[in-house]
Amino acid sequence: MIEPQALGALAGTHELLMQLLESLPPRDCNRRFDGQLPSAGWLLGRAVYLELHLLRGVVMGDGDLASRVRHLFAADPATPETDAQLPPRDHLLGWAGEVFDQHLTWLANPGYLPTHPLLADSALVWHLAERQAMLYEQLLAVLGARNAQRERGDYQAAVPLVACLPRDDSSRIEQGHYRIGARDGIVMPSEQPAQLVELHAFRISRHPVRNAEFLAFIDDRGYQDGRWWDDAGEAWRHEAAVDAPWHWRRDPQGHWYGMGTSGPADLQAEDPVHGLCAHEARAYAAWAAARGEGLSGAVPQHEYQWELAARLGELDATGRVWEWCANVHRPYPGYQAPVDPALEPCPPDTENIVLRGGCLHTQARLRRTTFRACAPPQQRTLFAGTRLVMPPGKAAWE
Repeated sequence: MIEPQALGALAGTHELLMQLLESLPPRDCNRRFDGQLPSAGWLLGRAVYLELHLLRGVVMGDGDLASRVRHLFAADPATPETDAQLPPRDHLLGWAGEVFDQHLTWLANPGYLPTHPLLADSALVWHLAERQAMLYEQLLAVLGARNAQRERGDYQAAVPLVACLPRDDSSRIEQGHYRIGARDGIVMPSEQPAQLVELHAFRISRHPVRNAEFLAFIDDRGYQDGRWWDDAGEAWRHEAAVDAPWHWRRDPQGHWYGMGTSGPADLQAEDPVHGLCAHEARAYAAWAAARGEGLSGAVPQHEYQWELAARLGELDATGRVWEWCANVHRPYPGYQAPVDPALEPCPPDTENIVLRGGCLHTQARLRRTTFRACAPPQQRTLFAGTRLVMPPGKAAWE
């Protein structure tokens, strides 16, 4: 018996995906608005394919429908050539609606599906709901990129963003052995197994880097100053030729504003900055470390440091932006690969960087402290910012 809450979560993500695609005119469904993003139509097709492959193919043993579209939707990320092969918007919507409705009917009625380990505790249904929620975030990024292309450039910031030097608002966490990873429940494979790790003492910023603080980096010519960029970041900087976060734009007076899913809006000074890639996060940390004022030695957080601090309640503003971490995504010791590779959204054999925390568009279940997202270090479209960690300094009793 599938849990009603799991069915509700899956049905809800279906509706979100369909509504976003329906909001686009047909001509924009299969267009790319940013080189780092697939088309909206491909993202919906990817959601359908995952269900066809995992529910019908793996659970039911019927891989026919999934095999027909595997050449389009199995590879992630998609290519521009793939987008060019997609059917029109209304065809995609009709296909997706039919598949989603059929799957929900089978899942809601005992006896329609065979007994399978993936259905125990509604595990596959929760998994699909979470995967579709991740695709929904990418769809929102596509919407933001579309708005940016259509922007006329006449928006004027009502309250101009003013730069503010970064400040130390950190909490100290003592050296010790701490639990990392998920113990039980419905989780992604890479969150397990739970284990003890030893961490040295450190300080971690209570708040992610703010818009006003990142503007100070920009105003100090941080994008042009090679001192702050490591070798990989330097190569990216010259190729990308950018001078601000992904969604930042200048108004006619030269003030910065943001292009979002609902169009242009003022940038709030205290809001966490997002639209950064991992290279920008590292460069900002190097620049902040040189400012002193308690930030000497600052680097982006390691994911273990973030998870521990979040669980201890030492962090503010989690879930506002995804937060780049310092480390490459690697499986935990004792990791067991899932029965099918499609069940692992973060393949362990890549150089993707870990992100933690979730953003304002992230569904509630994905905001758990053990959830691990990952992306290439050059990806800027993830609603992602960063948080700093520093050497511990002296404890109060020292």
